[in-house]
Amino acid sequence: MRKSFLNSLGPGLLFAGAAIGVSHLVQSTKAGAEFGFGLLWSLVLVHLFKYPFFQFGPRYAAATGETLLDGYKKLGKSVLAIYYVLNFATMFTIQAAVTIVTAGLASQLFGFTNNLVIWSTVLMAISMLILIAGKYKLLDNLMKYIIIILTISTIIAVSVALFSTKEAFDITQVLPSGTIEITFLIAFLGWMPAPLDVSIWHSIWTIEKNKNNETKIKPKAAIFDFNVGYFSTLFLGICFVLLGALVMHNSGESFSNNGSEFASQLITLYTKNLGEFSYIFIAIAAFTTMFSTTITTLDASPRAMTKTTNLLFDKETKLNYWFWIIFLFLGTFIILQFFIGNMGVLIKIATILSFLTAPFYAILNYILITGKHTPKEHQPKIYLKILSIVGIFFLIGFSIWFLMNL
Repeated sequence: MRKSFLNSLGPGLLFAGAAIGVSHLVQSTKAGAEFGFGLLWSLVLVHLFKYPFFQFGPRYAAATGETLLDGYKKLGKSVLAIYYVLNFATMFTIQAAVTIVTAGLASQLFGFTNNLVIWSTVLMAISMLILIAGKYKLLDNLMKYIIIILTISTIIAVSVALFSTKEAFDITQVLPSGTIEITFLIAFLGWMPAPLDVSIWHSIWTIEKNKNNETKIKPKAAIFDFNVGYFSTLFLGICFVLLGALVMHNSGESFSNNGSEFASQLITLYTKNLGEFSYIFIAIAAFTTMFSTTITTLDASPRAMTKTTNLLFDKETKLNYWFWIIFLFLGTFIILQFFIGNMGVLIKIATILSFLTAPFYAILNYILITGKHTPKEHQPKIYLKILSIVGIFFLIGFSIWFLMNL
């Protein structure tokens, strides 16, 4: 029974693996460290208002047998072309951002070298070997165990922090003011739980899961699988905010933008406050968090670019999955080689861009799932449509508020 339940899951946990990364380990921990419990409201709200648009990815794929990219083409090739440009412009920075944090943790945990470019190259090479050897099926199976390990180790770390703290909890919620704090909030919301274009990745993974299954995933099963992954990201997001608040808030520690130094500060501060015995749990939680994101993003962007290229040119092109994965590898290497000193700035730019482009993906996904291209019986109920409209206004409103406060 347990094994069949795990086998039924797949794209939802890949979504969780892609989502639970910089947004959780870095941004959520920083949110807790700088604001205590004060930004929990934003964490819950952004999960609520982004929920429909992420869910529409697997819903559309299971209902139609197509990816969201196929649907975007039906809305007009210009829509697909805009996505192509946006994805091309951001995929290298996103891959570099998640890989550099993973590399920083690897250098702290395994030693060998402090050169983060070398570690990043090694980690991406290992990820590529996994994807080459097992393709989607191995990634699907591997992610189930990574998420389980991540969840258990994070729960242990939070439990230790709760029992170790001697200070009274202050759960007063705050609305940041001032350019720096507002910029942090928007960056926090931008990748929490993930950029909205990850809904496209999810639809692609759903179709890949169908190729590996004897029976196709039904819409209800696809939505259940998504819910497992999505609420895992919410739970773990809260856990990392709690860890930051309980362990780091008012510690006087300021975080470095250097990946290796950040990883060292993170692990040292946890073990100093929770005890040396907690090192292994923090280390495993942190590394599995980031490695899962590194491997899923390395898989997803090439799949999306391959699919988009073929749809734009109406034929199979030579720019296939392996071309894009090697191209992404090389582009990420160049960014890390020449811009590693500015990774903090690059991460901030990438997360803010993700938030500012979120309304674009939200509106597209809503139009697609409620329009003629989705069978009526698989369209969302009225309450989800209302939540979608409110969510679109939320995303647009916050974007305008941010731009007005620059």
